[in-house]
Amino acid sequence: MLVLAGHTFVGLGILGALLPVMPTTIFLILAGSCYAKSSPKFYNWLMTNKFFGKYLKNYKDKKGTPLSVKIISISVLWITIIYSLWFTHIPLYAIILLLIIGIGVTWHLIAIKTLKN
Repeated sequence: MLVLAGHTFVGLGILGALLPVMPTTIFLILAGSCYAKSSPKFYNWLMTNKFFGKYLKNYKDKKGTPLSVKIISISVLWITIIYSLWFTHIPLYAIILLLIIGIGVTWHLIAIKTLKN
């Protein structure tokens, strides 16, 4: 069950990398937790993955996130939110929700320690 949950969280994390309002890191951390308790093979795969292994290891070791990743993440987030607000007709409650999520994600990314090279 934990391996299946880990796979599900990896899938959600990958979706989060593609959808700016959906988180990535938390799902990958949850996947790592599931794998650590159930499958050393999948845990090792996750932590050494060429796309996000380095970032997970830095996050796990509390080293932080590179400034460039923060800037790109926040920029893509707000470009997508502004695009959604400008080019779609959504109700006021959805606009407020999008803005609250955008502010929350931005705050979280800024609050993470910045990795020094």
